[in-house]
Amino acid sequence: MNTSKENPPAFGLIIIGDEILSGKRADKHLPKVVELLAGRGLSLAWARFIGDDRERITDALREAFASGDVVFSCGGIGATPDDHTRQCAAAALQVDLALHPEARDLIEQRMRDVAAEKGEVHDPERPDNMQRLNMGVFPVGARIIPNPYNKIPGFSCDGPGGGSVHFVPGFPVMAWPMIEALLDGAYRHLHRQDAWQERSVVVMGAMEATLTPLMETIEREHPVKVFSLPSVDHPDYGRHIELGVKGAPDAVAPAFASLLDGLERFGAELGPELVR
Repeated sequence: MNTSKENPPAFGLIIIGDEILSGKRADKHLPKVVELLAGRGLSLAWARFIGDDRERITDALREAFASGDVVFSCGGIGATPDDHTRQCAAAALQVDLALHPEARDLIEQRMRDVAAEKGEVHDPERPDNMQRLNMGVFPVGARIIPNPYNKIPGFSCDGPGGGSVHFVPGFPVMAWPMIEALLDGAYRHLHRQDAWQERSVVVMGAMEATLTPLMETIEREHPVKVFSLPSVDHPDYGRHIELGVKGAPDAVAPAFASLLDGLERFGAELGPELVR
């Protein structure tokens, strides 16, 4: 996978679990991953929500491995019957599952720590402790992702199509520090806080259809992306559109100037300008 700044990968997110789709739990991963990426000048290209269905999870992971994208997958990496992600990752990659030696050591250390906290002697042969080792059974060739919360690691795999998928638990207290560590470790060179900007203006009472030709002109004449965020019931602005451009700062400045010129010629009523 090409991870240079000149041709950076897209970032994707897969969230797995029946509890999200049934409404038993509200997803918190999507807004947090968007926040973590934005704080580093990056953005999320896509996201998928999938229930605990092996065929659907395997299909989604197969696509992710073939995508060339950097993908974070949250949930389903435990060792209970409703956790399928590890098995689906192996199936998508067409490799075997095996106990990762470093994961085994970390899980055993966690079990020793828990036993010591309870004043007990750790028994590695106890059935429940043997079951816990299944949480370190990963696709062959996987790399571990350290878990600062309880030592039980996640794992990363690279696909033949260039996609890299990083598997973390569904618990935010574990998943978010693990994702942040990846962003500040393997993908630190992609950060671009000073190389990405958004500028926009509130256009009062406008309709998107009437502004579309101007938006198309801006994208045709400038190396930026144009975005349009309509609202019909804003408490301060009422019906309006937040219309803007995003991209490299040196491209955003002239593109935004052209956008304002076009809106002035259109006779639009403009509200405040925003910079992000």
